[in-house]
Amino acid sequence: MIYISAIGMLNALGNNNQQVAANLRNGLAPGMRERKGWLTSGKTCWLGAVEGALPALPPALAAHDTRNNRLLLAALEQVRPVLDAAIKRYGTDRIAVVMGTSTSGIAEGEAQIRGDGQHYDYRMQELGDPSRFLAQYLQLNGPAYTISTACSSSARALISGERLIAAGLADVALVGGADSLSRMPINGFASLESLSERRCAPFSRERDGISIGEGGALMLLTREPQRLALLGVGESSDAWHMSAPHPQGEGAEKAMRMALQQAGLTPQDIGYINLHGTATPLNDQMEAAVIHRLFGCTVPCSSTKHLTGHMLGAAGVCEAALSALLLSEDLALPAQDFSDTTYDKRLPECGLLLQSQPLRRPVIASNSFAFGGNNSCLILGRCDDH
Repeated sequence: MIYISAIGMLNALGNNNQQVAANLRNGLAPGMRERKGWLTSGKTCWLGAVEGALPALPPALAAHDTRNNRLLLAALEQVRPVLDAAIKRYGTDRIAVVMGTSTSGIAEGEAQIRGDGQHYDYRMQELGDPSRFLAQYLQLNGPAYTISTACSSSARALISGERLIAAGLADVALVGGADSLSRMPINGFASLESLSERRCAPFSRERDGISIGEGGALMLLTREPQRLALLGVGESSDAWHMSAPHPQGEGAEKAMRMALQQAGLTPQDIGYINLHGTATPLNDQMEAAVIHRLFGCTVPCSSTKHLTGHMLGAAGVCEAALSALLLSEDLALPAQDFSDTTYDKRLPECGLLLQSQPLRRPVIASNSFAFGGNNSCLILGRCDDH
């Protein structure tokens, strides 16, 4: 079994685990609000941003100085004591680094094109830069690479880290990812007519698209027993359509079944499902149908994207980190917010939480689906005897 020894995160809910937990408990997201200046149309849009200053990179790593990497550095500071102990124990060549991103340093490339970029280096916007930066910053010599499979990127990073340890190629894996706000994906989703004109409202009758957010999270995976474990992982590919999910969610169901099988669990063993729940008409319809088919309507589930925005390549690890907080801090499960919208009762019944409630079984599944039919499911659990 692979365990989770440390977690660090920041997103629109807060800049560290403590802030995120407090705001998740109260259903507040300080960084989620309507913003100007991002759309070429001149319209406003709801975005989830990390508020406050981020740590600076050392001058020697100026070629990697992007907001994306600063998000990772802020998350790294939260796990650094545990990571330093692992490096001392296992050595720099036995620590793997696997990151997921879909933006990397695109924002810095945009600034360079506008003529207001400073100290631009092409490496900043390479998709491989997040893992390269962390490996250089930490002076690690183990496997280091970045995965970019759109919105499942950082979930895939966890899956890859787990497999590196299981294969004996690493003793510890630093896994996670980050995506920062940038104009290209925001306007890209707007051109696809997939960007909501309001704060996104997953599973509502009025849902009209996503709200994009930024964030970063890191997890430290290890064989050493800990209170939290990565019980099972699943992945699949529909190859159905470039930007639309398979209507019946065949690949999504396959990924969830694979994770359950690896974990040795039945659907009724799951205490909560963190849904991908993007608030697009097709995704929510598909996901509700799959959950109804596989879990019935007895397992509590909800999407947290109305609190963070869709963090694109960082969504998988950030929502897995939120799930880990629910497990470790005994937080009440977040209800779906229909304060400004109405629940879409045309959707298949799937245990959607209309009111917050305690977690009754300490096992959580977290779904991440992506363009191109790229699906993943992570199952986390609490080891109460540790």
